[in-house]
Amino acid sequence: MASAKPPLLWFFTDPMCSWCWGFTPVIEAVREEYLPRLDVELVLAGLHPDETEPISDVERQDIFHEWHQVHERSGQAFDFEHAALPGFICNSEPPCRAVLAAASLDQKLGFQMIKAIQSTFFAHGRDVTETDVLADIAVELGLDRDAFLKAFESDEVRSMTQAQFIQTRKMGVRGLPALILQQGDEMHHICNSWQSLVKIRSELDAKLGKPN
Repeated sequence: MASAKPPLLWFFTDPMCSWCWGFTPVIEAVREEYLPRLDVELVLAGLHPDETEPISDVERQDIFHEWHQVHERSGQAFDFEHAALPGFICNSEPPCRAVLAAASLDQKLGFQMIKAIQSTFFAHGRDVTETDVLADIAVELGLDRDAFLKAFESDEVRSMTQAQFIQTRKMGVRGLPALILQQGDEMHHICNSWQSLVKIRSELDAKLGKPN
């Protein structure tokens, strides 16, 4: 007799969300500690996916103010000198699409790709809305550059990206990062913002019970 599927933890995130970057060590610990009791499914939320105008100086200062908060809470590294320079357009559709393009070539690379994009953007100050930067990251993860670019520009991956943005809205996500635990037909909101690993463990254990 086939064994029952484990509960599914939907992880809503975005490669250009600073609080999601701050949450990276937490979700890595959750994946390590709760697998195989729990499957974790990555969903890309999309930040300003239709934005075409560069950020203003005031907006850049607002962004950096939030980044300082994330750094203080999480300890994650940020480059305040080179990131979000004049002309930067805060549209996460390209890096979201890059994550799905990488995963379409190697399913195991989804989480690795988003972490690498986050590190490149937040800790090293490179513009991850640029195709060449995203291709560089893919190559660093072992993908063929031409194969990645073909997937990245494909209609299929573009459609997959939009479908994940829609799924995020349909599942009632109001803040990032978000975790929703699915047990059968029941959905439990675990968090809709950055939370500590201790808090996430407490919420999951309350629903899943302690391991035997």
